[in-house]
Amino acid sequence: MSSFSQFPLARLRRLRQNGGLRRLVRQTTLTPADFIYPMFIRHGQNVRQEVSSMPGVYQQSVDTLPAEAAELRSLGIPAVMLFGLPAEKDPVGRENFAPDGIVQQAIRALRQADPDLVIMTDVCLCEYTDHGHCGLVEDGQILNDPTLEILGQVAVSHARAGATMVGPSAMMDGQVAAIRRALDEAGFPQIPIMAYSAKFASGFYGPFREAADSPPQFGDRSTYQMDPANNREAMREIALDVAEGADIIMVKPALPYLDIIRQARDTFPDLPLAAYNVSGEYSMLKAAARLGWLDEKRVALESLTAIKRAGADMILTYWAKDAARWLD
Repeated sequence: MSSFSQFPLARLRRLRQNGGLRRLVRQTTLTPADFIYPMFIRHGQNVRQEVSSMPGVYQQSVDTLPAEAAELRSLGIPAVMLFGLPAEKDPVGRENFAPDGIVQQAIRALRQADPDLVIMTDVCLCEYTDHGHCGLVEDGQILNDPTLEILGQVAVSHARAGATMVGPSAMMDGQVAAIRRALDEAGFPQIPIMAYSAKFASGFYGPFREAADSPPQFGDRSTYQMDPANNREAMREIALDVAEGADIIMVKPALPYLDIIRQARDTFPDLPLAAYNVSGEYSMLKAAARLGWLDEKRVALESLTAIKRAGADMILTYWAKDAARWLD
């Protein structure tokens, strides 16, 4: 029977007549418990410096974190993802795995402020190296295997500081296995890994480069991050990370890759799936809203709902705090 022949018995508008009915039959529900809040931590005292290309997002010092933890707790946001800005950069990024590194300090401050906060850490080299690439560099080439040992050291240092979970984002082949091995050998078999499995070489990362002070000093990241045109390769990347011990998989960016999120959910139905609503997605809507072209609250919540509807279980988003207030 065609849908036309079902009319007038089938009238889908019946369940759209008022807000109560629409909420009752809503198929995708967005809550603050879905959000992971990315934070940029830098050295100093009483620092809260807004990122010019990301209004409402700040680089902040460790002493401001207890207040942030209290605010996140009050909003029902369960988790943060930490990115660090080091005091000095070098070819290896030594502060990345130093016991007193900026992220290690931040982990300890947040853990003391809120023992229940889920503290996730980005495990990569780009913010800490003078060349700005996610792996070690030799003669203009990004080295895969030598980088793995460094990533393992970073993950272990974060675990020792009290991180709940580590998130390798360097897109080096074998990074999940190397980090899993390093964590296990250091006595941290309980620390889960959120793998940035399908991370694309995207133009939507632009504002993040300012927030994390991490632009590459030569070339780009296309030799290790994924070609945006490849969906089947994304499933291979995810499958390899799962085989290496990933506990959570991620697609990054989110909005231009909703099809990848959907495919990942269908291909790996039993695995927790994260999506990163990245800086460019945030900034472009912020800019349009400031010009009066879009209603920020409406389009932000619509975007986050779309990401969850596509299949994401959790969303890293700079709108986490605002969205939690809007949803209240």
